[in-house]
Amino acid sequence: MQKQHKHFIDPWGSTLIENYTKLIKEFRLEPFDQDTLKIFPKPNYLMRRFITFSGIGLKRIALAIKKKEKFYTLTAIMPSAEKLHLGTKQVIENVKYFQQFKSETYLGVADLESAATRDVSLEEARERALNFHIPAYIALGLDPKKTTFYFQSQNEDVKNLAYIFSRKITLNEFRSTYGNIDPGRILSSLAQSGDILFPQLKEKMPGIIPVGIDQLPHVLLSRDLVRRTKSKFNFELPSAIFHKFTPSLDGSFKMSKSKPESCIELPEDINLVCKKLRNAMSGGRDTLEEHRRLGAVVEKDMVFEMLKQHLIMDDKKLNKIYNDYQSGKLLSKELKDIACMEMEKFMNDFSKKLEIARKKVDKLKFIR
Repeated sequence: MQKQHKHFIDPWGSTLIENYTKLIKEFRLEPFDQDTLKIFPKPNYLMRRFITFSGIGLKRIALAIKKKEKFYTLTAIMPSAEKLHLGTKQVIENVKYFQQFKSETYLGVADLESAATRDVSLEEARERALNFHIPAYIALGLDPKKTTFYFQSQNEDVKNLAYIFSRKITLNEFRSTYGNIDPGRILSSLAQSGDILFPQLKEKMPGIIPVGIDQLPHVLLSRDLVRRTKSKFNFELPSAIFHKFTPSLDGSFKMSKSKPESCIELPEDINLVCKKLRNAMSGGRDTLEEHRRLGAVVEKDMVFEMLKQHLIMDDKKLNKIYNDYQSGKLLSKELKDIACMEMEKFMNDFSKKLEIARKKVDKLKFIR
């Protein structure tokens, strides 16, 4: 197992990562830096801007892409809420990236985990997934024609692997990885490992899991279980690519639904979103004269961070906004006007694509 760390990352909680560099060092992750950027063809905007900040086994995936080898990408839906957090968009951006290189893509609905950790019935989870979550992922850019969908409760491979894995780890080892745990979380963690590894039952191949860093414990557990079941399965170690959290609009480190005034959800009324943006933490100066003279402290501005992480794909356009704001040419109010305009375009586009995707759900490829 991994060594016991000084800090725990809770996949089910509201973990805040205050120092990504320290996290990389403590968990021995691979930094996503300029050298890493060079090994991935046509990097997406998250990679180019280093919002994707680290990973595990990245060179293996880059090699598979270069040699046109088979590999898979897997992501999952937790159908415990009726809306999506805006940060989900980052997961889909990275899934989209790997789909363009013909990765086998799997999207699992974690209905068993949702029942065990969030008290959401299987029936309710299924309804939410089919009516909203799956269409929303497609609206964000997931290619349904290149994706196999499934529910944990209906995937016998995932459940069988979870039972097999349960004999390969002790309670103390769970505690060293997850901190304080309960039976529901133990079962959910084992099912997550089943999710991550079941595509290799038909054929050994590399796989990449695009997730937020809060899901790191599941990746580490899966890699340990690969080593412990090598004589039975001979799986290849799964890889992962991690993106930074979307910061809260009030300047705290992560958007949280516990602070609705500083969190943006999908979908959400654009007037309410713009109100939140206009009240967001600004990098502008206290007076117009001071702002024109000194320029903004862009790194403290949450609205610019929103443009950078979610709304403006064109690097040249973003750089111009950055330079104008930093020099004092662009005012904080003008920056927020830009963000509201871009957010309105994004929300309208999402809503239209969501309705189109809902009409296609019954044609999707599901594992039965």
